[in-house]
Amino acid sequence: MAGRTDEQHRIALFIDFENLVTNTGISANNFDLQPALDQLLEQGKVVFRRAYCNWSRFEDAKQRLHDVGVELVDVPPSTRAGKNSADMRLVIDALELCYAREQIDTFVIASGDSDFCPLAYKLRENGRTVIGLAVREASSQMFVRACDQFIYMKPKHKGDASHKEKDREHGGRGSKDEGKGGKRGGKGHDKGHDKGAKEGAESKGGKSKAEVPAVAREVVQSLLRRATGPLNPSLVKETIVRKEPDFDERDHGFSTFARLLEALEQEGLLRRIQQGRQGYIVGPDSDIGAPAPEGKSGKGRHAKAPAPVEEEEEELESYPDPDDEGL
Repeated sequence: MAGRTDEQHRIALFIDFENLVTNTGISANNFDLQPALDQLLEQGKVVFRRAYCNWSRFEDAKQRLHDVGVELVDVPPSTRAGKNSADMRLVIDALELCYAREQIDTFVIASGDSDFCPLAYKLRENGRTVIGLAVREASSQMFVRACDQFIYMKPKHKGDASHKEKDREHGGRGSKDEGKGGKRGGKGHDKGHDKGAKEGAESKGGKSKAEVPAVAREVVQSLLRRATGPLNPSLVKETIVRKEPDFDERDHGFSTFARLLEALEQEGLLRRIQQGRQGYIVGPDSDIGAPAPEGKSGKGRHAKAPAPVEEEEEELESYPDPDDEGL
């Protein structure tokens, strides 16, 4: 299991549907699993998808879940109060799959309920990676800490679609204006566009200003202190997520993890280098990847060497040996 790469991950998705749509800002009418599913597909193949609920209460969501390949397990109420045993069914199926299918190495529990902590612990004991999936405001911190990684779902508001349409229209007009303005207006437009993009990235993360989190500083300093060579940035991200499963650089105002590393470099905590097509990080005082001093490069000496050789060869051809004329 430990030797798997991201492309080899086999993921099982278990959804406690009622938990996701009860007092979370998400309803059966606007429930959209696709954004979260896209994030999971970046980590591997989602080979098992199952949702548990009393589906007679949430008819509106059934078709959407069918469209993304989710199997619906109907769990009717088992008491007069209307409570059902969906949680228990989910736990039993997850453990059964864990013991019966060793190739499935990642389990996603779509719920914010702390009752699933024992399940997360048991799955991790058996060498499985556990990912939690729920709305931030409805997620128990105890369950968040019980997972290896936690992904937050965002409620979909009614105005989102109209805002996107307006953005497209605005973007279209901007591109036309830029074309008409030519070079004279291009520079100013680019500056405004870059500034707007930066502000948009910051507001998307929920922060008015990008701020490097303390956990990122701690992890970078610790890893570089023990490193014997360049570090892959993905190792830094994985270590941060192990310490804080719900870590997301966008929550701190950075559109990508590379932007966060750039901010750490500006603080003097690391230096980014390029080796081939892969980027790495090293300590700020490391000489790995540092540019060679001028005059010490071997290319200059070797570049001049062929010229005299070619000239000598031409002279020998142009002026043959006089002793050969009598032969």
